[in-house]
Amino acid sequence: MDRPWPQDDAAPPASVPHPDEVDPAVLGALLARHGWRRRGGAPGRYARWTPPGRLAGGTSLLVPESRDFPDSADLLGEALIALSRSAAPSAREVLTGLTVPSDEIRWRRAVPESRGGTSAWTAQERLRAAARDTLVAAALAARGRAGYYGARHRRAAEASLERVLTGPPGAESGGRELTVFMPVEEDGRATAVTLLRALYALRDAADYHRTTGGMEAYDAAVAAGVCRELTEAVIALVQGTEGARVALEWSPGAGPPPGFAARPDPVEFSPGDLPGLREAGARYVRDEPSVPVSVTGAVVRLRRTGPGGPGTVRLRVLSGADVAQVRITLDEEDYRIAGHAHLVGLPIRVRGRLESRGGFRRLSGATGVTPVEVDEAERDRLVKSLQENLDFFEEACGGGP
Repeated sequence: MDRPWPQDDAAPPASVPHPDEVDPAVLGALLARHGWRRRGGAPGRYARWTPPGRLAGGTSLLVPESRDFPDSADLLGEALIALSRSAAPSAREVLTGLTVPSDEIRWRRAVPESRGGTSAWTAQERLRAAARDTLVAAALAARGRAGYYGARHRRAAEASLERVLTGPPGAESGGRELTVFMPVEEDGRATAVTLLRALYALRDAADYHRTTGGMEAYDAAVAAGVCRELTEAVIALVQGTEGARVALEWSPGAGPPPGFAARPDPVEFSPGDLPGLREAGARYVRDEPSVPVSVTGAVVRLRRTGPGGPGTVRLRVLSGADVAQVRITLDEEDYRIAGHAHLVGLPIRVRGRLESRGGFRRLSGATGVTPVEVDEAERDRLVKSLQENLDFFEEACGGGP
């Protein structure tokens, strides 16, 4: 992995929200979701909740049914403090759900029991990597449908996941389970909706392929958000397991989005789906067309084998394409123009086709290389970059007027 997971450590201990900011119904829904058991209470006034598992005989919470009674705020405050002190791992997940209203996404891999910590650690790392790539694929698809994105939209997709939190892995999970909290604000809900829709479409396509051998359903699934990046993430999730599943639960405060069930069915994949997923991924790369673009960018690298002739230029893209950098092969005259533009602190504009081969990082058929005027601040930044790399650029641009 060459890109860090957003909030790479497990979610920090959740802060305790103020009782006035907590809806008792949302708290009750989160407790039930995370396995807490309701064990009586005064009907219509409050409920008593106990934690799941071996801790069931320990801490219990009194949670008011509503704010209609004078002691509701006190009961809520006491329940929140008790949650913050509880040894149950789910307590922190409940507090996180209250503090950051989030859709919860859960991954589970059916891997053999581990006798030692090393295997469990490796399994957890694989699960985290696969889960992260799943979310990146969904964030890409939320910005526009394509069978293969490569470097396109990558920066925006990864930036949209910076507020994602991971739940505690749990000592007993053995690298088999992971929970992620996707904030519903901004792009979070759109990513969660796109992920669920794409996973359902991918499951249907895998079933169709296993039944008929046809790839038509995979082709149609692109419209629902399926892409090469998603097939690769699911392959990584399933590989080395007896199966894997992804489940999504909507934020109790925000509720389900229009057109979706309140409790979406989880989506499961098995090793038998892998051949079709691999074939579909290769098909998406092969069929994704190149894109005509007019790119404006700052020259960050110049290279050619001799003092004259064509050369290769790398641009930091400023506008015109949803990628960070592109490489371009230019003839001698255009190469000289690119070098001189950089020497005076100007970016260039160039037309060509952004090639899918190599991940949309190369511009082919480049024409019309032209220096572009920029504001003083950007020009100063470009000149500073030149001064820091002057020897390199003098060598790269040498051999011509």
